[in-house]
Amino acid sequence: MTTPGSKAAVDWLVSAAPDPGACRWEWERNPLGVTLLPAGRHWDVLILPGALGRPTLDVLTRLKGPPGPVLADSGDARLGFFVPAGTVSHWLGTGVRGAGRGSWVVVPYPGRDTGGVRWLVVPDGRGTLTDPALLELAMHEAAAREPGGEGWRP
Repeated sequence: MTTPGSKAAVDWLVSAAPDPGACRWEWERNPLGVTLLPAGRHWDVLILPGALGRPTLDVLTRLKGPPGPVLADSGDARLGFFVPAGTVSHWLGTGVRGAGRGSWVVVPYPGRDTGGVRWLVVPDGRGTLTDPALLELAMHEAAAREPGGEGWRP
């Protein structure tokens, strides 16, 4: 497993940029430790509300180990799951937003604190992404465990 901030994770992320060299240069010098990267080239991002995203991540981790990269915003109000490019164009889900081709995503430098968006699951540098079918199953399982839901366990 690649450690946070590894060269492989950084290389993989900047490879999505139109100019990887310029992106890396700016990103490494940005005092906020973030950059904008285009979605839809190597990956899309499915954005879940935190109340569903956190339990979904827990389910995914139990299913097959760590999923692909996962971002969280400040306060965990939203979680972004990196999925294969093109997923957003045919994803149907109430309350789930998507960043696909034509969208830009704020991405923190792996291993650095930003005070805002942060990695819950750091990219492994090999391009591992979350399988959308597994993500959907995990979302259903997580939703069933909500208070008042059929499968809820405190």
